Amino acid sequence: MFYAILAYHEEEVVSSWTKEEDTALMTELLEINERLVREKTLGPAARLGPTGRAVTLRGKDAEIVIDGPFAETKEQLLGLYVVDCPSLTAAVETARELRRANPTAVYEIREILLYLPGAPLSASAES
Repeated sequence: MFYAILAYHEEEVVSSWTKEEDTALMTELLEINERLVREKTLGPAARLGPTGRAVTLRGKDAEIVIDGPFAETKEQLLGLYVVDCPSLTAAVETARELRRANPTAVYEIREILLYLPGAPLSASAES
């Protein structure tokens, strides 16, 4: 079963990290990522850009474009992982491991009802 692990954090906290602090955290998270890839349980993962550059589509036929993500939460969605786990319990344990690396983040685990892998993205998508 596929699960999405959605990573939430307060953008102000994340943007306050020094380059060294951010690099150290990403190094630890990428070690988990690499292990999950070796175990063939990790699908796509992404670190999202700032919400200040996000837009939201609203209205009938999505004709209205509004600046910002308009999340009704203190934290913002900053990234996501797609994992292939045999159960919700296993997906929760994977999220716990990610949280040990980033203890101030919040991780939401949701079952994926439809998974379409799409086409491989070019390296230009990595930024």
